[in-house]
Amino acid sequence: QVQLVESGGGLVQAGGSLRLSCAASGRTFSSTVMGWFRQAPGKVREFVAAITWSGSSTYYADSVKGRFTISRDNAKNTVYLQMNNLKPEDTAVYYCGRHFSGSYYYSNSYRYWGQGTQVTVSS
Repeated sequence: QVQLVESGGGLVQAGGSLRLSCAASGRTFSSTVMGWFRQAPGKVREFVAAITWSGSSTYYADSVKGRFTISRDNAKNTVYLQMNNLKPEDTAVYYCGRHFSGSYYYSNSYRYWGQGTQVTVSS
């Protein structure tokens, strides 16, 4: 089985930066696509970014493109999300997921999830 643990969240002011990490333990699959999703109170879990196993292809939601960067270190079994120029609307619980099948942009295409890490951006 695969266990995913997110870390790096916190409280920042608008315009600040955070770097989230997703550490995988147990049985891991370096060839799989990994993604970041976020969920704000009362809203559905939405796509943020995804990355292929080699890191050669990345995908971003329009709302974060140009501000966020996803990367991975397969040797460390870790996926990162560098978040710059944060905005209050970025406030949410951020989840790391392992893709299983289907579109990279939909949460139901991911089979495993971490516990989430809270990101709060104040204005």
